[in-house]
Amino acid sequence: MKFKKITAVMAALTLGSGLVACSDDSGAGAAGADADGVVSVYGGEPQNPLIPSNTYEALGGRVVDMIYSGLLTYDTDGNTQYEVAESIESNDDNTEFTVKLKDWEFADGTPVTSNSFVDAWNYSVKESHMTSFFMEPIVGYEPGSESMEGLEIVDDKTFKIKLSHPVSDFKERLGYTAFFPLPPEAFDDIEAFGEKPNGNGPYVLEEWNHNSNQLMLPNENYPGDRKPQNGGINYVHYASTDAAYVDVVAGQLDVLDGVPTASYSVFEDDLGSERTYSEPTAIIQAFNIPTNLEHFKGEEGALRRQAISMAFDREEITEAIYQGAATPAVEMSSPVLPGFNDNIEGNEVFEFNPDKAKELWEQANDINDWGNASFKIAINADGGSAAWADAVTNALRNNLEIDAETDAYPDYKSLRDDITNGTIDTAYRAGWQADYPSIGNFIEPQFSTGAESNDTGYSNPEFDELMKKAAEAPTAEEAAEIYNEAQKILFKDLPTIPLWYSHTVAGWSEFVDNVSFNWRGDVEYYKLTKN
Repeated sequence: MKFKKITAVMAALTLGSGLVACSDDSGAGAAGADADGVVSVYGGEPQNPLIPSNTYEALGGRVVDMIYSGLLTYDTDGNTQYEVAESIESNDDNTEFTVKLKDWEFADGTPVTSNSFVDAWNYSVKESHMTSFFMEPIVGYEPGSESMEGLEIVDDKTFKIKLSHPVSDFKERLGYTAFFPLPPEAFDDIEAFGEKPNGNGPYVLEEWNHNSNQLMLPNENYPGDRKPQNGGINYVHYASTDAAYVDVVAGQLDVLDGVPTASYSVFEDDLGSERTYSEPTAIIQAFNIPTNLEHFKGEEGALRRQAISMAFDREEITEAIYQGAATPAVEMSSPVLPGFNDNIEGNEVFEFNPDKAKELWEQANDINDWGNASFKIAINADGGSAAWADAVTNALRNNLEIDAETDAYPDYKSLRDDITNGTIDTAYRAGWQADYPSIGNFIEPQFSTGAESNDTGYSNPEFDELMKKAAEAPTAEEAAEIYNEAQKILFKDLPTIPLWYSHTVAGWSEFVDNVSFNWRGDVEYYKLTKN
């Protein structure tokens, strides 16, 4: 909410604090009081065409979630509810699931069948889509393979899923976008289909004017519980959250779910407390350091990462920049998740300790001298990250006595393209918004060896073994304990430097009512109404 969500990535969304960003067109002048009931909301240009299994960042994900429906959906509090599935029954050790479907159609009337799911899942693996690694537990999973033998179609309304090993939360995962269905036409020209999807969700994508807007209208064939209460949603693409904020105050934009940090001190006065929202959500902000960078490999790299983490004051930065709308990180998931532990062994690495940081940095110099190298944090200039990145690099200059600076990309897509292509040669801003409510969802996709959202190239066999053990745990509570044990390893290796847990900081115009947010901090778009 890729980033992405990336799984990540995707992702997340305190847009002002930088998990996702927007495109490079202004979008000013979006109608606030639209007579046909269309609600205008903040949006931006997705990284890819809107294919669920290849969408792993928040700007695309927010649209995909509204134009498709999965077997399950997540309610406001993160609980799973049946959507397209009539039932999902598992055997005793969670290695086999039988799925029965309701009567359901895509927007054009094409029936949603077992093949709609099985073919979509197989296609994502064959094409190595960005979320295809979610299929890893299924028997026969192999990147690039034509099909997975663990998927068995019984009839049009029934199919079976066989796993190669127990996965305690596999059923809960089935509400995530990686598992959404596709109609047969999608495979004729997948990119063209992604530009004009024929989905099965509450809305239909009516228009996509690149770098300008995406207009969704209600899907008349949608039979589920997320029925639109408005005449449509218009995602308006902005060059900055600052421009979007000016519009929402002026009534030219209905909903902004990422108030810019510079406006935190005034947004309640500008909009009124009844038209603002600021609450913690399942989002963490961070910056990643690729494992292949010079000076950041092996023992030297571990020492430098720990030094960097201890060289800046999270408490001071969150207070100065976010004014209470962010909480300093003490681990790598989110305090809103079940099993969260703020006292995991080794988390002192997140405490501000400039003397210890300098000591660790000098130990790394004894292994390989830093010399005149520069440490850079890449951000997207349109995402509201400059303030914190400048504060962090300034602290590194002062406390480690090195050259450190912010490296600004023009927009989010440019940054993500370099990250995805493996061509980025600096640290870079990162963030994670939960796909489903589990600590494992925060750490497994980002740090397991070879995982699609493992952008840093991190690999640790001990960590991988704990991920397998957690997946086989008999209960979610026991799995959470194992995930937290695995975090001890991450605290030492620090492939990512956690910053803070984001709050969703939002505001809306006087022309819209029933504004609400779910457990991930996403706007519940289908509930919005024009007044």
